[in-house]
Amino acid sequence: MTEHPDDIAETARTVAAAALAIDGVHSLYGGQFGEIATYVPGECISGVLIGPEHGELHIVGDLERNLRDVAEDARVAAERLAGLPFVVTVADVYVGSAGMEER
Repeated sequence: MTEHPDDIAETARTVAAAALAIDGVHSLYGGQFGEIATYVPGECISGVLIGPEHGELHIVGDLERNLRDVAEDARVAAERLAGLPFVVTVADVYVGSAGMEER
């Protein structure tokens, strides 16, 4: 059974919004060429791939938090919302104030 594109888009949007709300997720990562995305007519939801049996979420983690904890929080949220198993990849890190030292 195939999901309707509107359902897939809504799921991807919901997962993206939930991931961005997690403390320690700086942004979503769409890949070097935009290949990590859910494409639906007229829209691209970057950083979220929704497949028939599983999903992928690619994030940029903030080094202010433990990245393993951030990825786990994101996985749990994505799986709860999408009803699919998810793999979360920390594709990049945001240093922000964590990397700023007085010289």
